[in-house]
Amino acid sequence: MNMKTLVPIFFCILSFIHCKRELSNTSYSESIKVQEVDDTSLVHTDVHPGDWLSYGLNYAEDRYSALDQIKKTNIDSLGLLWSLDLGTKRGLEATPLVVDGIMYFTGDWSRVYAVDARTGTMLWQYDPLVPRAYGEKACCDVVNRGVALYKGHVYAGTFDGRLISLNAVNGQLDWSIMTVDTTKPYTITGAPRIVEGKIIIGNGGAEYGVRGYITAYDAITGQQVWRFYTVPGDPAKPFESKAMEDAAKTWTGEWWKYGGGGTAWDAMAYDPGLHLLYIGTGNGSPWDRNYRSPGGGDNLYLSSIIALNPTTGVLAWYYQTTPGDSWDFTATQHIILADLAIKGQIRKVLMQAPKNGFFYVIDRTNGQFISGDPFVYTSWAKSIDSTTGRPIETDFARFDKSNTDISPTYDGAHNWHPMAYNPNTNLVYIPAAERVAPYGHDPHWEHGKSGFGSGNGWNLGTGTDPTKPFRKDTIAARLAPKGMLIAWDPVTRQEKWRITHPADWNGGVLATASDIVWQGTADGRFVAYDAAIGTKIWETNVGGGVIAPPVTYMVDGRQYITLLVGWGSGVGQKRKWAPLQPGRVFTFALQGHASFPVYNKTNLQTIPDISFTSTKEDIQHGQVLFNQYCAICHVVNGGGGGIIPDLVYATEATHQNFSLIVRKGAYLANGMPRFGDRLSEADVADVQKFVLNSARQVKERMK
Repeated sequence: MNMKTLVPIFFCILSFIHCKRELSNTSYSESIKVQEVDDTSLVHTDVHPGDWLSYGLNYAEDRYSALDQIKKTNIDSLGLLWSLDLGTKRGLEATPLVVDGIMYFTGDWSRVYAVDARTGTMLWQYDPLVPRAYGEKACCDVVNRGVALYKGHVYAGTFDGRLISLNAVNGQLDWSIMTVDTTKPYTITGAPRIVEGKIIIGNGGAEYGVRGYITAYDAITGQQVWRFYTVPGDPAKPFESKAMEDAAKTWTGEWWKYGGGGTAWDAMAYDPGLHLLYIGTGNGSPWDRNYRSPGGGDNLYLSSIIALNPTTGVLAWYYQTTPGDSWDFTATQHIILADLAIKGQIRKVLMQAPKNGFFYVIDRTNGQFISGDPFVYTSWAKSIDSTTGRPIETDFARFDKSNTDISPTYDGAHNWHPMAYNPNTNLVYIPAAERVAPYGHDPHWEHGKSGFGSGNGWNLGTGTDPTKPFRKDTIAARLAPKGMLIAWDPVTRQEKWRITHPADWNGGVLATASDIVWQGTADGRFVAYDAAIGTKIWETNVGGGVIAPPVTYMVDGRQYITLLVGWGSGVGQKRKWAPLQPGRVFTFALQGHASFPVYNKTNLQTIPDISFTSTKEDIQHGQVLFNQYCAICHVVNGGGGGIIPDLVYATEATHQNFSLIVRKGAYLANGMPRFGDRLSEADVADVQKFVLNSARQVKERMK
């Protein structure tokens, strides 16, 4: 073959290689405009793998990205590309969405941000101005988990119950609607979803005595299309649907007076082929079934996965993970859709690892139970009946006859932190935890009047009964609270590997096509693991505790990994495992060489010497009031607290202004409620004496 023949062949080969490279780059980096995010693009997110268009990446909510530029072989060159200080002091839980090189996410107090994903330059921000007094209704911090995008609009729920639509280009308000009864203590912390041109939003507040529901609004006009209540209301009034009529048969007593609960505050997924929208529902109000439904019953649709027709909101099927829930074992945790080969047959399934400690595989076409297995130590139930799909409870689980240790706890074997599924490894990666807590029937509970947190509106009915024995769990007693990243095989129904973390409240998870799993931790690390075997392959220090999940995207042919770092949420209000830092956005890429911000290395505190006089009765009364009004957010144990201060470290200036802070709302701008309508000067003085006495005791222990 002569040179004249070889030259065109060479150029043909070169051209082919170039074309392949261009095609590869196009398939990864081709982005749509934010105005073009519509029903088709949301169904076919795989066409635009470089964008992150929906909360869980796609309707299956699997958080598995096809991007693979960052590999095990080059991850050593991964470094910080940019960071952005948001100046926030509360928890950051959001999953950023990215389209056309613009990143959209939410922060504390429901603030919405748009940032240049290449550089970290702030493009706009919108503050919905949630009244700070509303922070009193935050069971678990004034957090928000993200936005939805549709046809040039950015949608977010606000903590005080609004649904807002913003112009994606400039952040200007298009419309705002109130989604809740403002006379009731509803909140919104979850991210909305777009399904068939409708924006779907739920709410929270079961601890405060509300009735749960999920609502669909027209995404363009904001008009309500349908609403599905998750628990029945007053049976003396017409039922809203047949589903509510059926559900009422599983309740007894006068549950509607207590709210009922069942709030749908997080989990959603959608199957466009089956035309089904899947929703996870929450715990009962109050927690203790003996109070809300004294005759027993399953109490539908508490702690359930419900499948709805997204056009009409009509119930198609349900599966209840925890019938008659008395432990705050919500089923609001992340739902993932997948097609799995089970016993030689391809099954359309949904998977969930709810608070109760069992990993469920459910047929998503009809709600049929396939499997349910413990992924952590569970003491409330022995197993899940393979025929009925119901838990086989232990004889002490209901804590009727004794106070008892239960594992998992109300914080959950898995809480809201998103998990991920990698179809290559066929593993689900669960940010899990093992914990134990005492449960008991509070004999003195009165709705809205007494019991833990009642001064703040909490509505639990649980507590210890000093007249009854206490059953200690000897196994759980040996289990120090710890967090884990568990790789779970949903087909073989067993753990493949696990990583144990120093803390029990860690961030959500991302899986990528290069078979890497990514997670931030409570002690301030961002870590990458080999998805197949769990080996740590990369780690960096981000300074502060992480609860949010990472995301990945591609702009101009370059893959990015972004993580929000901002400690907080329910556990984070009272505990921390790393120094507190301002909320920040960190973005990493290959050959990233940006400097990390300067971190607070410690949050040292001292207990001041403050003299006071009191009686035993004063301190006892102060303790009762502290548990009713303060203990939801504050601790007095010397552990240092989380984002909310440990009051044993309160300064002399704080104590000098104690009444102004507690009764008059001097710190209202920070979300500290005013209690002047509930506490007298004498009450506040006794609370202060209890705090000072606790400080004295802690100081004595430290000697």
